[in-house]
Amino acid sequence: MEPAARRRAAARRRRLIIAAGHAGDGERARRGLLDPDPDVQAAALGALARIGALTVPDIALALADGAPPVRRRATDAALSVRGRGARSTLNDLVVTALADPDPLVVVGAAWFLAERRVAGAVSVLTATAGAHHDVRCREACVAALGAIGDPRGLPAVIEALEDKPTVRRRATVALAGFDDPRIDPALRRAAEDRDWQVRQAADELLDGGA
Repeated sequence: MEPAARRRAAARRRRLIIAAGHAGDGERARRGLLDPDPDVQAAALGALARIGALTVPDIALALADGAPPVRRRATDAALSVRGRGARSTLNDLVVTALADPDPLVVVGAAWFLAERRVAGAVSVLTATAGAHHDVRCREACVAALGAIGDPRGLPAVIEALEDKPTVRRRATVALAGFDDPRIDPALRRAAEDRDWQVRQAADELLDGGA
């Protein structure tokens, strides 16, 4: 089959899988996980999430063996998982995804951990926030640390006030998630930042604490 024909066939299968999710057809949606095309597999994860049929083993397999689009969808869809392991094994799987080579997988993992307030992820989030080569990943991890609010994550958030502007903005807002005497001095420093959005966020938080 010619490449163009393969792409059209895969696009059609993808549409059918998406439709299965909207129709509540879990059997057809699950068949999409076995499709040779990564975009179809990713659509299957989304369809299963839509109908509440996505499982921890589905996420584990996607993160371990999936192509980048599949791994990205796995982190995005992981919040929909219910049942055995959804509050233990699943969290551990997503923490591991912070080491994924694809930056968007890391961003998705950080978002999941922020939504779940996974305190057990703080040490890995801290390391990633300080060392990841992609600014989007550092920003997402700083945001997650602020959402979790564990005191162990505060030094990394304060350190992020010296990073790129987008990270500094996120770090300034993240400071609101902590209750610590180091917050006000950090905000006062941020209030003098060269980036106006950092300054604005810091000013608003300082006014709110007045």
